[in-house]
Amino acid sequence: MNALNVTLRRKVMPRRPAKVTQADLARAIRAAKEAGASAVSVDADGVIRIALTSSAVPTKLTTGLDEIWVPSEALQRYLKRTESG
Repeated sequence: MNALNVTLRRKVMPRRPAKVTQADLARAIRAAKEAGASAVSVDADGVIRIALTSSAVPTKLTTGLDEIWVPSEALQRYLKRTESG
């Protein structure tokens, strides 16, 4: 082994994790199609942007501000298991 190979091996940077995975993109595209989006884009920082069209149906807002939220049975069991004391 010569000195050039040793020098090159020391300067190799390890791979870093992907900012956006293929699964992330698949989920974003699937959700965009369901919402009637016109485009899906990913920038250099890994931010996924979904452009909605003006014809996309807006989500219906609930007006019942006096409604009381009750956790599901599964959440209640989880909360009981994780309580300290």
